Amino acid sequence: MASTPIPSHIVEEQIAASGLTQVGKGSIREIVRLVSNIEQASGQRFVRMEMGVPGLEPPQVAIEAEIAALRKGVASKYPVIDGIPELKREMARFVKNFIGVDVNEQGCVPTVGSMQGGMAAFLLTNRCVAQKDTVLFIDPGFPVQKQQLRVLGMKYETFDVYQHRGDKLRPKLEEYLRRGNISAIIYSNPNNPSWICFSESELQTIGELANRYEAIVIEDLAYFAMDFRKDLSHPGQPPYQSTVAQYTNRWLMLISSSKAFSYAGQRIGCMVVSNELYTQRFPDLLRYFSSDIFGRALIYGALYPLSSGVAHSVQYGMAAMLKAANEGEFNFVDQTREYGEKAKIMKRLFTENGFEIVYNMDEDKPLADGFYFTIAYPGLSGEQLIEELLYYGVSAIALSTTGSERTEGLRACVSQVSRDQFPALEERLKAFRANHPL
Repeated sequence: MASTPIPSHIVEEQIAASGLTQVGKGSIREIVRLVSNIEQASGQRFVRMEMGVPGLEPPQVAIEAEIAALRKGVASKYPVIDGIPELKREMARFVKNFIGVDVNEQGCVPTVGSMQGGMAAFLLTNRCVAQKDTVLFIDPGFPVQKQQLRVLGMKYETFDVYQHRGDKLRPKLEEYLRRGNISAIIYSNPNNPSWICFSESELQTIGELANRYEAIVIEDLAYFAMDFRKDLSHPGQPPYQSTVAQYTNRWLMLISSSKAFSYAGQRIGCMVVSNELYTQRFPDLLRYFSSDIFGRALIYGALYPLSSGVAHSVQYGMAAMLKAANEGEFNFVDQTREYGEKAKIMKRLFTENGFEIVYNMDEDKPLADGFYFTIAYPGLSGEQLIEELLYYGVSAIALSTTGSERTEGLRACVSQVSRDQFPALEERLKAFRANHPL
């Protein structure tokens, strides 16, 4: 083997010790552990792009509000399951101010991160109508959501949307929906891992078909307002975060505090349910829950046994953060623009050294620079590329684990890569290209 930045024997030893028969098929957490072990054994710092961990400081307004709440003694009291009034009020305002959609406070429910919100959504939507027992993923997507469904013993279907953009989306969606078994459609927007963003016409298509086939749309807004091609930072002023809620009443949103607000460690998000869906009755829910009203079954049937509420003090922190954003005192979008700026530089470093961007267009527009981007290297599959890059101190995950049909590609996350690592990244990519001539 040619000389590499990380000694080959160390990488090989750690791969053998990991128990992974194929590194490229490892889960995100397995790759994280392997890379950490190689770093420790080699003493070399990796350019870590495998996990979407926020890389910015949390907002001080939220921290101070949490401290104040703890000093008032909230730690000794159980929180109400559906959220403290302050948080529900500010979340409803936030949805109006930054999405342009009216929603009642009762439909704004805190969850232990969007992960729990997704789990609760699956528990409910897959049981609303007996014959509708399958979730449809518009992929690529977040791999753990499929893992949640596997754990629940529930069914799902999936397709890679990249070849079905624009006018091609309608026939592809109907191919699945006309079967009559799809309970819900789920996607992220902007998308993890490809960073594609749906156009208004595509969201209209999804909404119209959800109405026609009576499917519920689960809109994962983990990367809220992070399409930096337009300024979404001004409360109450367009443009707003794009949403299917403009085209259907059969929706629920998962709004995370992790990426957009750099509050990942506190494990809080919000599930927002449309006014119509919240009050809709589904008699088949009584097979599992004590109420056939969607909102009541969600709170007391799904969320209650999952966690019995979100940590009390954290709700006050989230409420303060949202209030500051709603009143224009905290520009949460400006602080996250750093991700887009880093992505632009990193993509250039990769492409100058023979790599290709896998997902590079939003229909007829160049893709935005943001939290993730996708890369491939001619002649190597995604799974081969992951393992090869370990010898060069660079880590990512395979697109094949995300539902992507682009098996040659990797997902790269910019958040953990600091600007002072850019020279090392460039040097390592040059070494990689020298050892893998095109």
